[in-house]
Formats: sequence, C-alpha cells, structure tokens
Amino acid sequence: MLQVVQYIQARIGLNERGASLVEYALLVALIAMVCLVAITYFGSSTGHNLSTSGSKIVNAG
Repeated sequence: MLQVVQYIQARIGLNERGASLVEYALLVALIAMVCLVAITYFGSSTGHNLSTSGSKIVNAG
C-alpha cells in the first residue's frame, strides 16, 4: 500500500518538467498563430511589393 501512495505522489507531485513543456508548446502555438495571421493580413500587399521590387531589380541589371 505504501508503494502505491508513493507512486501516486510521484506522479502527481511537483514535477515541473511537464508543465514547462506544456508552456513551451503553448508559446510555439501562439507564435505560429500570430505568424499565420500576419501572413494572411499582409500577404497580398507584401507579395505585390516584392514582385514589383523583383521586376525592378531584374530590369535594372
């Protein structure tokens, strides 16, 4: 019985390694969402600007 209690305490105890892993996963997910929103929001205008700049560079050379 004592072994079961020790096992449960070890599994539920204050092991922060799993918690920090979850926090890092949430941060990565948040950063990915921000990147996707930024690409969606700025995508068409940025693509047009890059295309214009690229054609100017090609025509200048």
